[in-house]
Amino acid sequence: MPKKHLVLILTEPTQGNEDEYNDYYENLHLGEVLDTTQLLSAQRFKLAAQAGEDCPLPYLAVYEAEADSAEAVLDDLNQGRHKRQQSSSLNRQTGRIWVFEEIGPKHEAEAKD
Repeated sequence: MPKKHLVLILTEPTQGNEDEYNDYYENLHLGEVLDTTQLLSAQRFKLAAQAGEDCPLPYLAVYEAEADSAEAVLDDLNQGRHKRQQSSSLNRQTGRIWVFEEIGPKHEAEAKD
């Protein structure tokens, strides 16, 4: 039975290419990833504050997936890679991927006045 997964990808631009990187990632890459995989949604974030150990990279992409396993999510991402345009503005040497599997229900805050 498929489970909900969150795919967390930390990245950074190559030196001097932050504007090109942000344009590529937001206006091309996220859509291509959604078009070439079974992932359900995508959203980007930029590090704004931290506590504890330093975050290694400043940009985060969060994807939602439904799959039988985390390995199936990674396989899906890798199988569609050749269909997506690559940009030299994305530092592929430092990027990192984690897939988290749902283990409990979602808790939501009650409406606040």
